[in-house]
Amino acid sequence: MNQQSLFPELSEATNQFLSREQHGLLIDGQTLLPAEHKTLEIRNPSTGLVIGHLAAGSEMDVDRAVHAARAAFEGQWSRWTPYERQALLYRAHEIMERNFDELAEIESVDMGAPISRTRAMKASMLKMILFFAAQSSNIVGETLQNGLPGEVTTMSIKAPVGVIGGIIPWNGPLVSQWWLIGAVLASGCTAVLKPAEDASLSVLRVVELLHEIGLPPGVINVVTGLGNVAGAALARHPGVDRIAFTGSTETGRKIIEASAVNIKKLQLELGGKSPDIIFADADLEKAIQGAAMGVFANSGQICFAGTRVFVQKEIVKEFCAGVAEFASSLRVGHSLDPDAQLGPLISNQQLERVMSYVRIGTEEGAELVCGGERLGGSLGDGYFVKPTVFANVNNRMKIAQEEIFGPVLSVIPFETVEEAIALGNQTPYGLGGAVWTQDISKALRVVKGIHTGVMWVNCYGLIDPLVGFGGTKLSGYGAKGGRAHLDTYLYTKAVYINT
Repeated sequence: MNQQSLFPELSEATNQFLSREQHGLLIDGQTLLPAEHKTLEIRNPSTGLVIGHLAAGSEMDVDRAVHAARAAFEGQWSRWTPYERQALLYRAHEIMERNFDELAEIESVDMGAPISRTRAMKASMLKMILFFAAQSSNIVGETLQNGLPGEVTTMSIKAPVGVIGGIIPWNGPLVSQWWLIGAVLASGCTAVLKPAEDASLSVLRVVELLHEIGLPPGVINVVTGLGNVAGAALARHPGVDRIAFTGSTETGRKIIEASAVNIKKLQLELGGKSPDIIFADADLEKAIQGAAMGVFANSGQICFAGTRVFVQKEIVKEFCAGVAEFASSLRVGHSLDPDAQLGPLISNQQLERVMSYVRIGTEEGAELVCGGERLGGSLGDGYFVKPTVFANVNNRMKIAQEEIFGPVLSVIPFETVEEAIALGNQTPYGLGGAVWTQDISKALRVVKGIHTGVMWVNCYGLIDPLVGFGGTKLSGYGAKGGRAHLDTYLYTKAVYINT
């Protein structure tokens, strides 16, 4: 069904892009349309309707893209100066800003995030591009002392790793792709991107725009398709020097195994089951809203969502009443509804997964305080779930231990600081976490005690590329943001000069 007839409020540019019956691969600067039998349906999560078809990239397509990326890496692109790459990033900043409304609409239609959320990501995306533009001119080596006889000068230089395989998640590709694209353009690497089959359109459109501003052919290639076909082929391809992946821990393990073929460098942001700890002395109104949106934002489809909310016993009843009231006040609606605060889940498969955990939580004895239902009526054809709150959750329950990736919040009571830290660490994951208290000493005890890659105090989910974040334990390894991020796209070369 033609999306334009359903949503005339979409911009002309968005309608023009979405009106394409087929969206092809982008390899070596060219769009390659698939054969008719090699496509995947693109469904609007808000309506369940098919809005187009996506190329189902094969192992052969991945191989072609990797060869294009290798040729570009060893060709003219290798001779671009840091200033030239920086200028390209500044042009990227300008064209992304100019076309952002179109990109936000594409993202909302494709993956279901409310248009209010995708529009609000503009500043974050533009900051990220500026961060990498600055990094491009700050790649430095060192002049090193040595203990060698004679006149020997020693130094180190940083050089780009080569071809990067980037596997992009479906829960926010418009912004998350820039962790890859920005680092590739800043470092002088090249890339083959494999976006998630459930949300590829914003990645395709961004790379199209980059070619309009002078991105050389082959530097950024996009192969859409299934993860177990195109993604797996990319992970094991011997011509790929590094893999950057965001997604499930299960898939992360497979990528680690595939990387052994040529000892690829890896950056992995994997699953999470983050603790959000609320003490009795916290500003409860702020803690309720902060903890709730730490779970419900993006309909719970965020890796570091604070889904285990530990609440000190003396305020559990008050917190549960407050968070249930707040959850019930959130407007769930079509992704293009400007007043919607939460949109649908990404797919019917994800909807079924979330609803299965709601049933499991009830069966395990947790108290369903609110939500736990699929929305009907005008939203009945989409993949909508009411924000859900469980109380009286035991930390050993499945809903407290397994990543749900939906708007499901579990309230777990505790008494002391030591118990909160111990409970918070009773998970194989270590991606995010937070603490709410007016006692800075108590806050720092929790910050130091929780084994996780990022901690927030009296807030949740703030990310700045200047600071960055990362994971530990089963949540992966490798930094996103900060100097450490670009270092993983580079290797160090030691140089000895006999003068």
